[in-house]
Order: sequence, then C-alpha cells, then structure tokens
Amino acid sequence: MGLLEGKVAIVTGAGRGIGREEALLLAHEGAKVIVNDLGGALTATGPDEHPAEEVVALIQKNGGEAAVNGDDVSSWQGAKSVVEQAVDTFGALDVLVNNAGILRDKMAINMTESDWDDVIRVHLKGHFAPSHHAAVYWRARAKAGEEVTGRIINTTSESGLYGNVGQSNYGAAKAGIAGLTLVLARELGRYGVTVNAIAPRARTRMTENIFGDTAKKVEGAFDTWDPKNVANLVAFLAAPQSADITGQVFAVFGGNIYVLSAFTPAGQLNRDAAWTPQELIDAKDELFKGIGSGVPNVAF
Repeated sequence: MGLLEGKVAIVTGAGRGIGREEALLLAHEGAKVIVNDLGGALTATGPDEHPAEEVVALIQKNGGEAAVNGDDVSSWQGAKSVVEQAVDTFGALDVLVNNAGILRDKMAINMTESDWDDVIRVHLKGHFAPSHHAAVYWRARAKAGEEVTGRIINTTSESGLYGNVGQSNYGAAKAGIAGLTLVLARELGRYGVTVNAIAPRARTRMTENIFGDTAKKVEGAFDTWDPKNVANLVAFLAAPQSADITGQVFAVFGGNIYVLSAFTPAGQLNRDAAWTPQELIDAKDELFKGIGSGVPNVAF
C-alpha cells in the first residue's frame, strides 16, 4: 500500500521535468493520475511533440492508472475540463499539483507586452484556474457532508521570493503564486483542504540554460539536481499524514528542504506619533540597524 492508495491526483505540466517525476511518484504511491500537459515548447518557438502519453504509458506499465489531458489550464474552461476529467474518469479528485510553466526571459527594458502577459497567464492564472475549479468541487462535497482531504501543491520559485535578473515577468508571477497559496490556505481550510507551495531547484528545460554545467549529473555522486528530489516533497505534502501542514512555502534542493516564512520585520521604528520625512532621514540608521538597505541577499 502506497501513501496515496485510492487517491486521485492531477499534475499540470507533467510531460517533462519536475511535473513528470511528480506524476510518476504519485502513481508509484498508489494515486490515479491525470497527466496534464499542453505539449507546448518552453519558449515561443512553436509546439513540441506531445509528451504526456509517454508518462501515462510508463505509469500503466508499472501497474498504475493514469490518463492524458491536453487542456490549457491557464484558460478557465481548460482548467474546468481537467478537474471534470479526474472526477469522470476516476470518480474523485484529492490532489492538485500546479506545476505548468513557461519562460520568456528578458530584461525589463527589452520585454514585450506579450512576454509579460504570456508568463503571467500561464503561471499565475494557470495556478488559480485549476485551484478554483478544484475548490468548487471540494466545497460541494464538504457541504454534502462528505469528508474532504484535498491537497493543492503550488510551484513558486526563488525568483519570485528573492528576485532574479531578467525575470520580471516570471518572478512577479511566482511571487503572486506564493501570495495565492497563503490566501487559498486561509479560505479552503474550513473544507478540509490544505494548500502549500514549493520553490524547487532541479534540472529541467527551464533551468538548463540558467545553471548550465553546474546542474550536470556527476557519475557516482548524489544528484542534487535530480527532479525526483522535488517529487518526494510533493508526495509528502499530498499524503494524508500531512493534513496539519498548510499555508507553507518550502524551498527544496537535493537533500535540503527549507520552510520559508512570509515577510517578517527585519528593522523597525516605533513611537506614538507620525514620522516626518526629515525625521525618517535622521532615523534611517536606526531603521536599518544590523541589516542592509540594498537588495536583500538570498536567505540560504
């Protein structure tokens, strides 16, 4: 018996990379999986061959149950369709892993309107739309008196949490996903749904041009960049034993897992009166005492 025996999961963007490993591991742990992938190219160069069939075939070869879904989850109807397919095909939905994404990396001065709109749509709307339709399904079940153990696992990024040059569109979308995670966790807890997010580092099509040789596998050594490392965290968060974990953001890299906190005070000024601009100038050193006033460093 796997950790997810009898559960039904959707993994978006599951044809390759992290999503592929998430789908394979969830199936290995007993879940029936809807393998969603639009089959699109990473950049704006055109479509690739559809990759989801291979993932489904591999799950089935290993004795699991899975089905292909090719809907665009960044569209309202596409997101609704993938949720409906899970319920119609396997009778339920228990786990939603929002993973689908694209890149349109450019410096802000060179970015086009479509570069911005496409990335915000695929990442941010592509997380919210499936979450919305899954939440509607889970709320209806809860109101009908059924026990709900829903899981939403979102994919944010260190680019969104700390900022990365050349990714204003991607970073903004990923920061939005972190905020969305917190809101959904507060809203959906009453229905038996947990909502968490991961910020992964792994070897994928989206990172191979960023990390280059740094991310190459070294024969005989632990592969810190293997996307399977990320999938393990996702399966943990999807498991019934993780029902007490919600509204959390995790960074994961190799064997390192960090629980990240939301914005917390690092410096402060306090008094029972307003501060004038000149008074703030005079108190600037106190406000930033012990911390830098420039762009913050990555926390780990």
